[in-house]
Amino acid sequence: MFMFGHRPWKVADPSTDDHMGVGAFNLVRRRVYDAVGTYQALRMEVLDDMKLGKVVKKAGFAQRNVFGGDLISIRWAKGAMGVVNNLTKNFFAVLSFQWWRTLISAFGLAFLNFGPFLGVFLAHGWARLPYLVALGSMFLIYLGMSWRSAVPPYYFLLHPVSTALFIYTLFRSMILTLWNHGIEWRGTKYPLDELRKGMV
Repeated sequence: MFMFGHRPWKVADPSTDDHMGVGAFNLVRRRVYDAVGTYQALRMEVLDDMKLGKVVKKAGFAQRNVFGGDLISIRWAKGAMGVVNNLTKNFFAVLSFQWWRTLISAFGLAFLNFGPFLGVFLAHGWARLPYLVALGSMFLIYLGMSWRSAVPPYYFLLHPVSTALFIYTLFRSMILTLWNHGIEWRGTKYPLDELRKGMV
């Protein structure tokens, strides 16, 4: 979803708005960093890594993204719940802190990701064909990812599980942010009103 949402193959194209940023591995020339106003505009931005890429691209500077897995790596999370915990901070921010976007996104994710698996079993005859095509497309995405990452293609079989965790993380992010009137990250509380005003 991330790959299709941000099209990394288009990041280098100056005619598009596609941008990229990965917190641990952003490299920015000092003159570019100064020209975009350093981190001042991003100080209350939850998605600061991606938004740094956005302000660099919007300012007209060239941007590239490369695979460097054979050069350097970092352990971002430990286990499935480690991924859930790390993404809880981000997901409601991705949806601009809008509850209705969260509900629509959760429904859309459930429909698109559970639907093909259910349809293959519930449909009859030729009605199964569209669901099989959808499942085949999903498998091809996993196969393509396996060429550039350590994610093996057979993880496709766990796609419904990862979808359930994804939707759970969406709701967890929204509920915790609204309940706490903000985000607590590494011992600091960031009020929701300030986060909304600080979005880039």
